[in-house]
Amino acid sequence: MPEHDAATRNRFGVEPGSDSADVDLVNARGLGALATRMGIVVTEFTAERIVATMPVEGNTQPFGLVNGGAYAVLGETLGSMHAGFLAPEGKVPVGVDINATHTGSATEGSITAVCTPIHAGRSMTVHEIVCADDTGRRCSTLRITNFYKTVPSA
Repeated sequence: MPEHDAATRNRFGVEPGSDSADVDLVNARGLGALATRMGIVVTEFTAERIVATMPVEGNTQPFGLVNGGAYAVLGETLGSMHAGFLAPEGKVPVGVDINATHTGSATEGSITAVCTPIHAGRSMTVHEIVCADDTGRRCSTLRITNFYKTVPSA
């Protein structure tokens, strides 16, 4: 694939005609203040999925387990980013629903989240996010629905 400068890429680091994002560019531009504060880092970003990690340390509740809200932020970040990657021209994703089922408890290391689309339509997307600890044990499963809203003209 030919090299393009950052000016030819969209906000997700995607070169015209590409089916993947420049992970370094995505991380450099940031995932938002909250995701940055939580230490979320994207490691893979393609049309098929987005993968990120989040440290356990700093994202725990008083008993030392990853806070359920931290999983929700991780899932919302990835689901919304991927919905934006898939968005039709002139549309932006707006989250309308998110749910999470926590089935495990991480107390150290990091969480790896894999986000894949379940439905990618013209007006909405639904993504599943599976969060696992360093041993690969599933800790949380999330689902997010994003509605595509028309970008207001300037």
